[in-house]
Amino acid sequence: MNRSPTVLDTPPSDTLSTWLARLRAARHRGTLVFAGEADGCRQAAAQTVRDARLARVSWISGVVHPGIQAGAPAGMEVLAARQARGLLGQERDLIVFDAHAGFDADAFGAVSGSIVGGGLLVLLCPPLEAWPQCADPAAEAIAVWPHTIHDLPGRFLQRLSRLLGQAIAVGGQTVLVSADGQRDAAVQAMLDSAPPPPALSLDNKPPAAPPEAGMRSADQQAAVAAIEHVLQGHRRRPLVLVADRGRGKTAALGIAAARLMRGAVQGPAAAGPHPMACFRVVVTAPRLAAVAPLFQHAQGLLPGVIAHAGHLQWGAAELRFVAPDELCAALPAADLLLVDEAAAIPASLLQTLLRHYSRLVFSTTTHGYEGTGRGFAVRFRQTLEAQAPGWSELILREPIRWAGDDPLEQWVFDSLLLDASCAEDGRVSAAAPGNVQVERLARDRLAADEPLLKQLFGLLVVAHYRTRPNDLRNLLDGPGLAVYAMRYQGAVVATALVAMEGGFDRPLIEAMAAGRRRPRGHLIPQSLVTHLGLRAAGGQRCARVMRIAVHPAVQGRGLGRGLLRHIRAEATAQGADLIGASFGATAPLLRFWRAEDLWPVRLGFRRDHASGEHSVMVLSALSAAGASVLAAARGCLRADLPQTVANALSDLDPAVVALLLQDRPGESDHEDPVPSARDHDNVRAFVEGERSYEDCLASLWRYTLWALRAPTTSLTDPQLTILVCRLLQHHSWAQLAHATGLAGKAELKGVLQSALRQLLSSTIKEDKL
Repeated sequence: MNRSPTVLDTPPSDTLSTWLARLRAARHRGTLVFAGEADGCRQAAAQTVRDARLARVSWISGVVHPGIQAGAPAGMEVLAARQARGLLGQERDLIVFDAHAGFDADAFGAVSGSIVGGGLLVLLCPPLEAWPQCADPAAEAIAVWPHTIHDLPGRFLQRLSRLLGQAIAVGGQTVLVSADGQRDAAVQAMLDSAPPPPALSLDNKPPAAPPEAGMRSADQQAAVAAIEHVLQGHRRRPLVLVADRGRGKTAALGIAAARLMRGAVQGPAAAGPHPMACFRVVVTAPRLAAVAPLFQHAQGLLPGVIAHAGHLQWGAAELRFVAPDELCAALPAADLLLVDEAAAIPASLLQTLLRHYSRLVFSTTTHGYEGTGRGFAVRFRQTLEAQAPGWSELILREPIRWAGDDPLEQWVFDSLLLDASCAEDGRVSAAAPGNVQVERLARDRLAADEPLLKQLFGLLVVAHYRTRPNDLRNLLDGPGLAVYAMRYQGAVVATALVAMEGGFDRPLIEAMAAGRRRPRGHLIPQSLVTHLGLRAAGGQRCARVMRIAVHPAVQGRGLGRGLLRHIRAEATAQGADLIGASFGATAPLLRFWRAEDLWPVRLGFRRDHASGEHSVMVLSALSAAGASVLAAARGCLRADLPQTVANALSDLDPAVVALLLQDRPGESDHEDPVPSARDHDNVRAFVEGERSYEDCLASLWRYTLWALRAPTTSLTDPQLTILVCRLLQHHSWAQLAHATGLAGKAELKGVLQSALRQLLSSTIKEDKL
């Protein structure tokens, strides 16, 4: 019978010390795995912490256990997995990750990058062969109703165990203490032989410190110079810094900011552009904690600086943090804007910053915990090319915290697919709707086929900024999830994840309508029942397209629409009543879904944290019962929209408002007031300058609301913005002038008159009055 490891099963302290010395010499990070019963693993890990005698230690666990800190170094922090993101940008010598309390993949990805070269990751888990069958508390988030963590198949943990076992078998820097206390024989022999620490190779030697204090690599020095050039060079030429974790990019932002602040105050001799009366550097990131190293490095280079949380004042120069949403709302003056972890900030907010600020730096993590620099680069590149064609990119490749061949970094990349890539462009360049195949993948096969899994997940990563490690777990284990792949000569060119939702019984539906129950994971039926009061939707089955992605090299060829039609046909054959999706509302996405007959039925009143947009839910009917629910939901939206866009949704993109107002074919019985002959006359009189805006306001509102129902209306962007924002969303003239850049009320009214003149022309031609 297996027994749990005891303190005696851990490496003897002299062997552990020797191993750590070898790790330090190579600037590698070691992994020590205690696999067995939970309490025994925790006791063994606590002993290892004491024996290692390392200063910066964190213990990560889903629950905090009494006695963990007994005898451990003073100041060792114990963090819940949800607090792991607080370690982003920080450094640790040793981290204990207690997977007995749940293997949170996001947390593991976050903390692993904090361990420095010569440090140690201590992983606690059940025996590797039994781990996939264990009910993992961290999987609760993907256990959609009525499933529990006990129902999940464990493919994610099975793959993780396999990769961990391979790392242990290779030996070197991953050591297993198994349930019976026996280490892998090859690794044990390596530890026992304990040769003297090897001489440092050129690749692993810490780089000589450049003259300027604080810089630790040639890449970091180049990054600082490039950041300084953004301020000193031509306007409208933003810089994009891209790096994996541990390359010092956030520190480079802080060093550059301090050098520029010194130059602004003291003059060119201090490596700055020229003396300025007031010099302002603004930094933004998903959270203040994410840029703590930036402020630490800047503060270290500014003697006598006045420091507060998120703010440094040095003479007439200042560095301050502003949250992304607050920054986009206020748009404060800044001589330089630094955007760290840009891939984790909604694209719409980044676009606002790019339009407003002329000197800015975007920094993002290539294989990140909160977002991917590859997805950022692919999707944001088009925006950069359009708005700032002189932009430049700098990639930091040289690690600072560990050696370039660090085994832990590669194992984390492999296990969480942080470096997964879609197929090379050349392999898929000839893909077209007529030469591709669509299949629904068996997830047992997907979990076992590493190349296919990497291609498919890599495509999801490129297509979505915010693909996280826990998304991989849902892909492999999420109940009721179907995975579709469109392939060209074996290469994945498009993929979609589809969840089957709904099918509730009457008591549950009534509890949902009363706000007493919220079944996990059934987004569309729950929203229709809870927010719109459509009880019939709860009993129906809805196929929700959670993700759909097309390879960037073959977008625009109809592959996504072909995949969606295949999914629709399968859902119909399986007896689904509805097919739908929920996503951040943008005009291009609404047009895509509407072209496939999926129409808006509900909008969220708050902006989504990931997309930065208001979420919109779209539906299409697959049965007669589904058609009834769709008609009712559409009726609710069309009846409520005029009031919501004037109040809770007054910040909605005008182009989105116009698309939401447009009728679905056959929807002619809308409840909006039809403009009268007097309304028509008032609109004409305002357009011709015969009557004032104020005299005609009510008529202009009714007429605009009615005219925009027609899908054939074509207005310029300024016309549509002023028409929707002023008449439907009730923005002030001052707000409109700020948003459009027009001179004032008279010029704005002129554009409004031109928009209404065009609407009059089109509606008269159609004989709508």
